[in-house]
Amino acid sequence: MSGHGKGRPLVTTNKVAAGFTLVEMLVVLVIISLMLALVGTSISRNISGAQMRTAASKVASSLRYTRTQAILTKTEQVFLVDTEAHTYQAGNRKPEELPEGMMVELNTARSELTSETAGGIRFYPDGGSTGGNVRLEANGRIYQVNVAWLTGEASVERPED
Repeated sequence: MSGHGKGRPLVTTNKVAAGFTLVEMLVVLVIISLMLALVGTSISRNISGAQMRTAASKVASSLRYTRTQAILTKTEQVFLVDTEAHTYQAGNRKPEELPEGMMVELNTARSELTSETAGGIRFYPDGGSTGGNVRLEANGRIYQVNVAWLTGEASVERPED
């Protein structure tokens, strides 16, 4: 035995460099990419949800505006919806376009239909209306803006799936 110091044998070891292999690094990068893709999808769904809520709120506000105009001017006012053009119009305002990809459906009195794809909800000077609802749908989400026939009150709800 060859000695080194106080009778200890001289041991030679091959030291392996500590670290990660290229394959391990690639696997980690793939996992991180997949996680970011899932988070991105989740965020984009939230954005479309926010757009749905905003669109429903704007429709409800426009319905309330139309009702208020009927009361103030003491004349009938009509809130118009064109399901083919994806637009709505509050009273004498210019038409507003709904976000791309959003479907709109109008349920109203038969007398208020102007064509197969367009119609309106009429508001009277006393605040009442013909009643009905505007249904907005996109990405599996549905919002419905209801108008009470007696009071003309507009409210937003999200029907249970």
